[in-house]
Amino acid sequence: MRDYCIRTAIPGDLDDARAVMLDTVYRDFGTGYVPRWHGDIIDLQGAYVAPARHTLLVAVDQRDGAVVATAALDARGPAQPPNPRWLAERYPSGETAQLRRVYVRPGHRRRGLARRLVGELLGFAARDGGYRAVYLHTDPSVPGAEQFWRSLGKVVCDEREQPGGQSVLHVEVPA
Repeated sequence: MRDYCIRTAIPGDLDDARAVMLDTVYRDFGTGYVPRWHGDIIDLQGAYVAPARHTLLVAVDQRDGAVVATAALDARGPAQPPNPRWLAERYPSGETAQLRRVYVRPGHRRRGLARRLVGELLGFAARDGGYRAVYLHTDPSVPGAEQFWRSLGKVVCDEREQPGGQSVLHVEVPA
């Protein structure tokens, strides 16, 4: 079993973290880079490192120093559109810790990294003290995503059940 270090991303991690994220949106999501959805990936510093209430974590394989997983948190609630208005109202920006970019390279999955990263993000949100909810959305067609997030939180909206809905699950995670 490999040993991993979970830490707040440092400037030297950003290119490797970006590579993990971009590989995921191309390989797992099949969308490739879409600026309106993935602009934060290009500006990790501005999106997660510089803002005081945001964070970017990385998991580093201690055998070779490679960044193999990422997880981020920001204070932006779900935007409307594309999300339903009631979700944007339930999870307003400033009061909502949104979990983002929880991605693990395929060769490092099933080792508890995502769960450890999410635990660290929840700790960050609790220490902040200003968040009243923890929210995320995920693509349930990604293998393992739906099962993982259901194990950590409560689905508050499954858009697949809506007329004309997308393949998106909206989840609240207990803080």
